[in-house]
Amino acid sequence: MIELAGIIILGILAQWVAWKFKIPAILPLILIGLLVGPIAAEYLSSDGTKWIEPVWNGEKGLFPGEGLYYFVSLAISIILFEGGLTLKRNEIKSVGPSITKLITLGSAITFFGAAIVTHYLFNLSWELCFLFSGLIIVTGPTVITPILRNIPLKKDVSTVLKWEGILIDPVGALVAVLVFEFISVGGGSGFTKTALLEFGKIILFGTTFGFTFAHALAFAINKNLIPHYLLNVVSLSTVLLVYVESDLFAHESGLLAVVVMGMVLGNNKLNNIKELLYFKESLSVLLISILFILLAANMNMKNLMLLYNWNTLILFLIVVFVIRPLAVFLSTAGSKLKFNEKLFISWVGPRGIVAAGIASLFGSKLIRKGVEGADYITPLVFMIVLGTVLLNATTARLFAKLVGVFLTKSEGILIVGASKISRLIGQYLLKNGRHVVLIDSNQSNLDKAKELGLETMNADVYSDTLTDNIELNDVGFLMALTANSDINKYVIDTFKDSFGENGTFRLVTTTEMNDTQSNPKEGLFSHTDDYYSLNEVANHHPNIHEIDLKSKEHYDQLIEITNKDKDIVPIFIKNKNGVLEIIPSYSKTVKISEGSKLVYLGKEFEK
Repeated sequence: MIELAGIIILGILAQWVAWKFKIPAILPLILIGLLVGPIAAEYLSSDGTKWIEPVWNGEKGLFPGEGLYYFVSLAISIILFEGGLTLKRNEIKSVGPSITKLITLGSAITFFGAAIVTHYLFNLSWELCFLFSGLIIVTGPTVITPILRNIPLKKDVSTVLKWEGILIDPVGALVAVLVFEFISVGGGSGFTKTALLEFGKIILFGTTFGFTFAHALAFAINKNLIPHYLLNVVSLSTVLLVYVESDLFAHESGLLAVVVMGMVLGNNKLNNIKELLYFKESLSVLLISILFILLAANMNMKNLMLLYNWNTLILFLIVVFVIRPLAVFLSTAGSKLKFNEKLFISWVGPRGIVAAGIASLFGSKLIRKGVEGADYITPLVFMIVLGTVLLNATTARLFAKLVGVFLTKSEGILIVGASKISRLIGQYLLKNGRHVVLIDSNQSNLDKAKELGLETMNADVYSDTLTDNIELNDVGFLMALTANSDINKYVIDTFKDSFGENGTFRLVTTTEMNDTQSNPKEGLFSHTDDYYSLNEVANHHPNIHEIDLKSKEHYDQLIEITNKDKDIVPIFIKNKNGVLEIIPSYSKTVKISEGSKLVYLGKEFEK
């Protein structure tokens, strides 16, 4: 009982430490597992036992006999299903050729390159070398996001790294699963005709079960055949059912089935897909916390000592400094990415939770089958995972500065609310070369913004997910343009440090507008216009104009006109170099330089 409670407590503590110090959770989880497992047994326990013993002599421990392998299998199936849910077809189309090549050509380079190096360094069979190389294909958002979250980067760079991690997770898992199945059905003795037939059987049943059950579950959800309070647990039980049933028909096809199921379900139009994702994400956090402490604790010093030689260091250096850069530079050849941007992407390639989890599962199974050299798989993958996470977590920010991709000033603009006024302003900013993101919980508003070519995000401002989004790293201006004044104030108070480095603004409230003595410092555009009056102007005069400013006095005259004419609203000052400055509600403090223009919404000034 103490061990079970300890695993959960230590796991959640590790997650908190990771959040607090902005590092990937996998790092403290594995370190804690090694501490309470092999390190405790070797150096801390008087009787040589582990503080947490997942399996002891195959019969005792928390998971005696086959128990640990069953738990790991089911946990990995849920984690892979959750990863498959995030893989959207439309996102693959929009991420560009560089990311497409990274997850295809880049994966192939890693797959073959790492296998060849491992074979000649450790003299392992080609089958095991390809299993190892398949496992280290993946990077994963769970390790990349904490590293990049606080590094302001150009949007193209952060987008490439983010989507590579998301898209390559199921790809790497799928490759590793297929290679493992090939080893299993071939018995390690070669690719015989029987092995090929079994291999085809695994692909057939895995894809068929995943595809069929995904559509069946989507139909049940959309037809309201499942009550709301049972939705998450029914989905969970369906995932487990698919894994087990597919595995019964074709041994070891369960992981492939759940990956396919997640991908198909994630691309269906589900009424409650967001809620399902939140539940699976929370469950994955708990499972990951338990899983990696168990897996690290289950290792022993004998396994770890296999790595105690120069070949291990050579393998790590070649994977990080030769294979990864080669994959990135060949995949991004001919793209708009600059040399220093490609160099930074080459540097950031931490391996993640899927790699470590599947390595432990497959390594253990192959050892039990008596496959020669299988005891190298888990420690080698753990070495790559820990090494790359440590390297990137400690050096990514410094390296970004050294190669010149670190943004010294964040010029992106985050607009909270995607109503008509927000869309007009966002479109103008986009045309003037600014990175603009509109967030809203109203999908209809977001769809209209997308039609205008604007970047959007369906987000709840009361959720932590907003600050976790690495694509907002270059945001330095924050504008709250919703109809709810309380939300506007909350946005400014909560996100001014994260997204308002260069300025935070909100619309004045109706009370502030009618009170001539009240003029909030963060007030936006005009002291005489709140949300409703702005949208009235946007509805009747949906145009943004520019007028040359002759002097500060000329500007003051025009502002006076806008105060009296409700159909004209000042928005920005544009200097002669095209740089835009947001006009605050206390607009008399604005400085006017030669060649500046007043940007305004509504009808044109009379000439």
